[in-house]
Amino acid sequence: MSRRRVTLLGSTGSIGTQGLEVIAAHPDRFEVSALAGGGNIALLAEQAARFRPGVVAAASGSADELRAAVRSALEATGATGATGYEPEVIVGPEAATEVAGRDVDVVLNGITGAIGLRPTLAALRAGATLALANKESLIIGGPLVHDLAGPDQIVPVDSEHSAIAQCLRGGRSGEVRRLVVTASGGPFRGRSRDQLAEVTPSEALAHPNFAMGRVITTNSATLVNKGLEVIEAHLLFDIPFERIDTVVHPQQQIHSMVEFHDGSTIAQMGPPRMLVPIALGLSWPERLEDVDEPCDWTQVQSWDFAPIDDEAFPAVRLARQVGAAGGTHPAVYNAANEVAVDAFHDGALSFVGIVDTVAAVVERHDDARFDAHSVDGVMAADAWARETAAKIVSG
Repeated sequence: MSRRRVTLLGSTGSIGTQGLEVIAAHPDRFEVSALAGGGNIALLAEQAARFRPGVVAAASGSADELRAAVRSALEATGATGATGYEPEVIVGPEAATEVAGRDVDVVLNGITGAIGLRPTLAALRAGATLALANKESLIIGGPLVHDLAGPDQIVPVDSEHSAIAQCLRGGRSGEVRRLVVTASGGPFRGRSRDQLAEVTPSEALAHPNFAMGRVITTNSATLVNKGLEVIEAHLLFDIPFERIDTVVHPQQQIHSMVEFHDGSTIAQMGPPRMLVPIALGLSWPERLEDVDEPCDWTQVQSWDFAPIDDEAFPAVRLARQVGAAGGTHPAVYNAANEVAVDAFHDGALSFVGIVDTVAAVVERHDDARFDAHSVDGVMAADAWARETAAKIVSG
């Protein structure tokens, strides 16, 4: 594999920082062409001083602030004046989109939320391989993304979809019977709906295996995240919803499975971390060496599997309905959930009220009003869903 030029979107978040960790461990394979971060200017500047990309972008702040932060970070390394490093600086809400459209080999989109859609489209238009961790951009912009993406241009970075992509190497597409997407079950597996009504925000942020941001961690607790992943699996692998199963696997050692029509099942296994999916997103279809520690088969261990309780956790069932409806329904599901999650953490909504609110917004949605094949149409549906969800929450 020749040395690849990489742009990292969301470089200061969990996916971005781990992506830089992989790149740092394989300097002969990658060079960082551009970094785009959110509001953590200090960390973004430290990353720039270390990896020396040609472009550094931030969603907020000012260009002067970012330049000063980069100079300060360079001073901390003792390299000021020695290299003459002065990156191009871009600041503003469209900074990530502008950077994503530059000429590179791989764009790793680690942005969280619907704001990742425009950068995803920009990367695809530019012809880069898109290592996609921003599931929302595919879910809300499914038709748009499919219209632009070339064969094998999108490499999934979500651990479940990376696992499926790896398993699919074991057979032809026509031999696939079903996909099996695994779920940790979150911190509340086994609880009834009545018990879930008393869940607090701090409890919802206590994910058993992963350290993630507030929205994703809460989505994992409600299983909205798993619902989004079912929609994403359908869009990525062109498998009908009735052939995509979900199963609770608390240990998260099996990241997902593919069942073939001869009755065999291939599973991808590894520790519950994101390093391997991120590395594969950067290097696909090749594998890098020594990315993470494999399972230790010399140790006694037990792995559990159970069906999802749709009564206590209706998010996945609702996502299947939304995905089957298509159009801008997935965008509405995602947007309403983001508003409901914020309301829950603000004390304005109960834990079970999150998915109840999403269901109520979806029920009111008139898909004929919005064009799923245009960015403006998708974002109009997104805005409508957010406004409607806010009205439901406020009563």
